[in-house]
Amino acid sequence: MKAVALTRYLPISDPQSLQDMILPDPVPRGRDLLVRVQAVSVNPVDTKVRSPSHKVELAPKVLGWDAAGVVEAVGEGVSLFRPGDAVYYAGDITRQGSNSELHLVDERIVALKPQSLDFAQAAAVPLTAITAWEAFFDRMKIDPAGAHRGQSILQIGGAGGVGSIGIQIAKMAGLRVIATASRPETAAWCRELGADHVIDHREPMRPQLEALGLPFVDYIGCWNDIDRHWEAMADLIRPQGTICSIVGNRGALAQDGVRAKSATHCWELMFTRARFQTPDMIEQHRLLARVAAEIDAGRMRTTLREVLGPINAANLREAHARLESGTTIGKLVLVGWH
Repeated sequence: MKAVALTRYLPISDPQSLQDMILPDPVPRGRDLLVRVQAVSVNPVDTKVRSPSHKVELAPKVLGWDAAGVVEAVGEGVSLFRPGDAVYYAGDITRQGSNSELHLVDERIVALKPQSLDFAQAAAVPLTAITAWEAFFDRMKIDPAGAHRGQSILQIGGAGGVGSIGIQIAKMAGLRVIATASRPETAAWCRELGADHVIDHREPMRPQLEALGLPFVDYIGCWNDIDRHWEAMADLIRPQGTICSIVGNRGALAQDGVRAKSATHCWELMFTRARFQTPDMIEQHRLLARVAAEIDAGRMRTTLREVLGPINAANLREAHARLESGTTIGKLVLVGWH
């Protein structure tokens, strides 16, 4: 099968950082699906895993943790899918990724793709939807049925991948969404997706929130640099409120401001369930099915912004470079093999 892989961890400007390869076809066992990949999306996790280091892989390592495709074959323990099903999923960081023509993935973290979306549109959704869904409903304990309707959530990094789908999921739960964006085009994107207000995270956020009548917010989702925003988040979260982060900190985070408010800080990593084979691993199948239903009902939409072309090393290097620039809006997708 065709694949894009690496053996060394190099800057993305190096043509050897991601290479076109021919690898053996994988064989499904147990609860694995063998998926013929039609489209993939690129996320910051791809660039972080690929980031330069002295490590050398003895066998080619395939990246990619967002895909849509068609089930080619199934393992003997599969009960949820059959060959021919069109599916979408984000995969498992402990296994080979989806940047390959054929890909093995556990059925418990896969769902039927939204019928109203093509493969490119569907591939943009899974990883960020799982991240935002788990952050809101599993980590911050927001009620998806609307029991917290009207409460406020500040989403730092509103125009990125997680923010773009997170705005929509938060609105689905009835929350008042304040998204951050620092450019006119990113602010417009956040409003288009349903944000009630947009503020600039490059400027002091307190006066901007106070101008909206908000001395505090009930929830904060930090989708990017926690070190940069930690002090502001500790100031802005309401007493007994909740902050959720998805990007690891580089330095020590002073706890006094959060502790004084008895506020909660939690982490979300969408790979946790698959990585540790948790008993509730199938919840990712269920939530992706729910997201597909919301999309097909017209209550959510894909966050695809651009298709770069077929799945190959050159296009994936371009996608990685754009993500590393920190200026992308929504999601970048690659479609088809040539």
